[in-house]
Amino acid sequence: MRASSRRLVVRPWLWPVVAAALLLPALVALPTAHGAATGCSMTYTVNEWTGGFTAQIKITNLAAPITGWKATWSYQGDQHITSGWNATVTQSGTAVTATDAGYNASIPTNGSVDFGVQGTWSSSDPSPTVIALNGLGCTANGSPPTNPPTTPVTTPPTTPVTTPPTTPVTTPPTTPPTTNPPAGCSGAVICSDFEDQTGTAPSGQWTTAAPDCSGTGTATVDTAVAHSGSRSVRVDGHAGYCNHMFLAATQDLSSVGPTMYVRMWVRHTTALPAAHVAFVSMPDSSQAGRALRVGGQNGALQWNRESDDATLPAQSPNCVALSKPLPTGSWQCLRFAIDTSAPKLDTWLNDQQVAGLHADGVPTQDVDQQWLSRTTPPRPTALRLGWESYASGDDTLWFDDVAVDSSPIGC
Repeated sequence: MRASSRRLVVRPWLWPVVAAALLLPALVALPTAHGAATGCSMTYTVNEWTGGFTAQIKITNLAAPITGWKATWSYQGDQHITSGWNATVTQSGTAVTATDAGYNASIPTNGSVDFGVQGTWSSSDPSPTVIALNGLGCTANGSPPTNPPTTPVTTPPTTPVTTPPTTPVTTPPTTPPTTNPPAGCSGAVICSDFEDQTGTAPSGQWTTAAPDCSGTGTATVDTAVAHSGSRSVRVDGHAGYCNHMFLAATQDLSSVGPTMYVRMWVRHTTALPAAHVAFVSMPDSSQAGRALRVGGQNGALQWNRESDDATLPAQSPNCVALSKPLPTGSWQCLRFAIDTSAPKLDTWLNDQQVAGLHADGVPTQDVDQQWLSRTTPPRPTALRLGWESYASGDDTLWFDDVAVDSSPIGC
């Protein structure tokens, strides 16, 4: 299904004061409490696909300066928020609360702040019609809420944030390695160029699998396209919710470590879609066998954790920009390192570290905070290569020169 975009514009409104003025013998100026929101404008812009969505929310303060803000709304559908950026987001039933992230707590008059959420839905995904800022409602048509409060609500924090950062975080705090490991994999736990395959169906240390859902795709040995030698494995993956087809290695990887290094050459034909897809799936004993996955979303590479649907990086536009697309029509070297003793990992595409696919255990604002919310280190036990779709996204992929070991393996 093609991603759709909806934009909800919320206009300012003012409380009437005429009746109060008539009762006063003279015009008296009534002060506005610091932090009160008596006028605001908001937009709620949705990028939607089957079963999932992201929403970008912009708040413009049209009243007195605010220090400390809280936005609240309720969903009319069955949306469930899984993550957020530039705000702390919680959900109880259909009610959602987003509070400032500290560095963006202050909104001057006519100033704006942007934040966003990512979530899932099953039957419907209507946008909220009423959003409140610090308890005061702003609506889609500019009218006051049905039951407006009689006095402004003030919610200043105990210690106001006075020095928010002047520039956003754009890169993780570590430096990419200056040297690359050797490309040879002789003696590795998995070191396969598929030249030992004699038929069209994968055999020996490889088999086909659809671990969670039966798929309509295929995995075959291909003698027409290869990165090296004369053979690779081709996976024809198809769209549709829970459509899986994988080439699965038979080796037990539960003792590889303490850092597991994986290298593969991959070639595919269709650009990564906006919807979530995966082409690497590793059963993870720390998630009770649920998968640690590499794939794509919003057109760029991402990590995904099946147990809580956490992504690396977070799926805001700025964070997605820290990742990279997977180029089509040519062989690409993808390798990654998974620390099984700490919640850390790293990713390289053609020996270039991907900033948004790097977790060093130190939270980087709106990049890996969601990922690091789970402190249990991953423990992959097997490797599967193929295609996993949750909505839109056909693709044909080839895999070659695959290696897994406890030592680094280069391209």
